[in-house]
Amino acid sequence: MNDILEATSPATSLSGPATCVTKVELRVSCKALLDRDTLNKSDPCVILMVQTNGQWTELDRTEVIKSNLHPVFAKVFSLDYYFEEVQKLRFEVYDIHGTHSIGTRDDDFLGGVECTLGQIVAQKKMVKPLLLKYGKYAGKSTITVHAEEISGNNGYVELSFCAKKLDDKDLFSKSDPFLEIYRINDDETEQLVHRTEVIKNNLNPVWEPFKVSLISLCSCDEDRKLKCLVWDYDSRGKHDFIGEFFATFREMQKISSGNKVTWDCVNPKYKQKKRNYKNSGVVILNDLKLHRVYSFLDYIMGGCQIHFTVAIDFTASNGDPRNSCSLHYINPYQPNEYLKALIAVGEICQDYDSDKRFSALGFGARIPPNYEVSIHVHISALPVICIQGVVEAYQNCLPKIQLYGPTNVAPIITRIAKLAAGDGNIKDASRYHILLILTDGVVTDMADTREAIVRASYQPLSIIIVGVGNADFTDMQILDGDDGVLRSPKGEPVLRDIVQFVPFRDFKTASPAALAKCVLAEVPKQVVEYYSHKAISPMCPIRDFLAN
Repeated sequence: MNDILEATSPATSLSGPATCVTKVELRVSCKALLDRDTLNKSDPCVILMVQTNGQWTELDRTEVIKSNLHPVFAKVFSLDYYFEEVQKLRFEVYDIHGTHSIGTRDDDFLGGVECTLGQIVAQKKMVKPLLLKYGKYAGKSTITVHAEEISGNNGYVELSFCAKKLDDKDLFSKSDPFLEIYRINDDETEQLVHRTEVIKNNLNPVWEPFKVSLISLCSCDEDRKLKCLVWDYDSRGKHDFIGEFFATFREMQKISSGNKVTWDCVNPKYKQKKRNYKNSGVVILNDLKLHRVYSFLDYIMGGCQIHFTVAIDFTASNGDPRNSCSLHYINPYQPNEYLKALIAVGEICQDYDSDKRFSALGFGARIPPNYEVSIHVHISALPVICIQGVVEAYQNCLPKIQLYGPTNVAPIITRIAKLAAGDGNIKDASRYHILLILTDGVVTDMADTREAIVRASYQPLSIIIVGVGNADFTDMQILDGDDGVLRSPKGEPVLRDIVQFVPFRDFKTASPAALAKCVLAEVPKQVVEYYSHKAISPMCPIRDFLAN
């Protein structure tokens, strides 16, 4: 297939467990790339690398676009998405020579950038400068990555186009037409949605049916303009313009009544110069199929922010922090179990909070100046920036407090549940809370904790409890609804299962990622369950007309 269109088939998927049902589409474009060629402009291609066990491997690559320093690639990267994992990606841009070969010379490398899939998903549109080796900027080159979520066939609209009586742009043969569809964004920028294959030597082409995610097509608005361009393909990249038309998804839906939808393909220059000009052909929508359900990523990419709070056990059973046997001992060479659990979970959550400001609380400590027992200790007077800020606040707090007791977590849960409830009238999916409780023993206020969890299950909140140390945590399993429905002391059941409990010792020999994966795996389902129960759509919803 031709260089510009050789990679428009469905993208390769990042392999993962069969239980994963969420996929993310990534679309890539670049601006102001370095010009490495002497006679022509660079012929760029983007390679997507994924990191597995510390090693970078190529997952997939875009098509090569000839002689273009501002390429918009048609290739769609499709990746399995796991909220509970840090999925590291690297995009590398190369000037391609010959038949899709990557040069080994430094001057073939146009720049690269590293990020996580979570960062792209949370921003929806990520723009970053391209870097050469050793961190040097590649001039003013940038790469833009758009993320859109799909859920199997539920996240697609399937479209089938053909055209008739297109203008003939070739002297000795007929045109080689292909169709491009662009979504016009709110800021008037244009996002390539799909580029068809080239049909050789044909003025009445029938393009292959294609699937595209609904958010990608109309960006949550059935009246959003779609700009459609028909070109005569040229192998040197200088394609001849045949004509254009504008459409909306609302127009496309008229096909459902059994009638095909037709647009005049118009060349504005011809229309202006030729008095009797009608069109340069017609484009016809032959078929349309659609289906939609809401998912976790609908809410995240619609703007839902994940607010993360950690609550740390400062009871005396942890041992004197100055003693190396203490669970709170600060070893300069290795983090203690509290820090390991905090960092493992927090590094995931921070990608989904735009301001990266986290609340850090403690319980069971006596605090200065009077050293009275506090229901909840503010580890930092103000919310701290990023997980490293929480770590530093925790380390600075330890010498100033006295570990005491008891292990009461109900007040912490009640406090965060009230914060999640806001004014009690939640109308949109703008925020969801995760409370991480780190404790070295069974809670002493079990009845109150059960009551607090039942109340909290009605709020946008998930609770993760990690048991630190070697205590017997058998009684804590009652809080995790995996083995049955948690009930309050009066017998009232939770509205939904919001608690995940794990002993840290089960992951002592595993990587931090394994702990995070275990405790966060249920969060996406819990988010969807909450907003589904409240009948709240994502803030940027695909409207009801898209659901069957």
